[in-house]
Amino acid sequence: MKILHTADWHLGKNLEGESRMEEQEAFLEDFVSIVEENSIDMVIIAGDIYDSSNPPARAERMFYKALKQISNNGKRIVLIIAGNHDNPDRLVAASPLAYEQGILFLSKPKSCIEIGECGIHRVVDAGEGYLEVDINGEKAVIITMPYPSEKRLNEVIYDSIEDDDRQKAYSEKLGELFTRLSEKFRDDTINIAVSHLFVIGGEESSSERNIQLGGSLAVKSSDLPLKAQYIALGHLHRPQEIKNKGTRIVYSGSPLQYSKSEIGYSKCCYIVDIKAGHEPEISKIFFKNYKPIEVWKCENVEQAIEKCKQNSDKNMWVYIEIKTDKYITQEEMKIMKRLKKDILEIKPIITGNDDEYEEYYDIKEKSMSELFREFYKKQREVEPSEELMDLFLNIIKEEGGEE
Repeated sequence: MKILHTADWHLGKNLEGESRMEEQEAFLEDFVSIVEENSIDMVIIAGDIYDSSNPPARAERMFYKALKQISNNGKRIVLIIAGNHDNPDRLVAASPLAYEQGILFLSKPKSCIEIGECGIHRVVDAGEGYLEVDINGEKAVIITMPYPSEKRLNEVIYDSIEDDDRQKAYSEKLGELFTRLSEKFRDDTINIAVSHLFVIGGEESSSERNIQLGGSLAVKSSDLPLKAQYIALGHLHRPQEIKNKGTRIVYSGSPLQYSKSEIGYSKCCYIVDIKAGHEPEISKIFFKNYKPIEVWKCENVEQAIEKCKQNSDKNMWVYIEIKTDKYITQEEMKIMKRLKKDILEIKPIITGNDDEYEEYYDIKEKSMSELFREFYKKQREVEPSEELMDLFLNIIKEEGGEE
């Protein structure tokens, strides 16, 4: 069986307020071709389909169009789990129609798929957190763990544990659940697990929304279902494999560079050629970089303007850092932006002795939400929740301030 593992598409995501949907559309077109050219039997998308719980209509249209092409009228199974950015109920709204096309949506840790014909294939068994599919005569047992927030995880396990055990660490509770689900694995089946979470040892970038809450939602690799032959993960945007003896634990990463912290490595998906009782053969398919992110470090304003001239026709996102001992004028900024489209930031690096200039520019360049987020993290050593951010911004708006 040939499986393609991808995740973290973040359809609808912006970069400093600029839309990335044209790049995402180009990626989806190429992705459909990759699936067809490599004769994939099943596609796994390990969460964060969208960038927000209320995605733009265009992002949803892009997603459903791609799914229809990938499933190819039910000839291919497509398995999708919700990530921490997705609205689980909204994501699975199309499940009844999608199931007929071989598309399986799972929204929460206790999700259960219907048994029956699924496209031209069949779901032969299913329960809370697992399913077994028959694809062209090969059977695969798949443990599914859509983003397990602490609340959702507790809802799954509270009915089955004693009161004294309810205070156990998040990772340990998740490990016990994975252990029970692993009992569904058999020697005669392909055994896979799919989840969206943060595993200790994974390398982060700056574009993932924090789900660890100071480390409390971090998962030890030893608590994963290590009886699986392959564990397909989502959340981290850097493609990577978590070191482990035996089971292959893999983050596919995001398809696009979603922040300037991601410009140092290539994006890809993983093709997993696997059969029962054997170690999987894993290969990477690299994606195109449709519109690269670049950071230009310039010695002065004149050099920055010249670089804008030289690269005026190139399709890229640009952050410009300029060494200077004085203010960069509005006219100089206008010249740069007129010469080069898609400049996201012009940041002065003050070379004089007066540090207040740099502090002034740093604050001026940031939104109220960014400043509050940085202040909160400095004071509490954890990221503010999205609910707290919404409350803060609503108060600011009521007081007549700007986001």
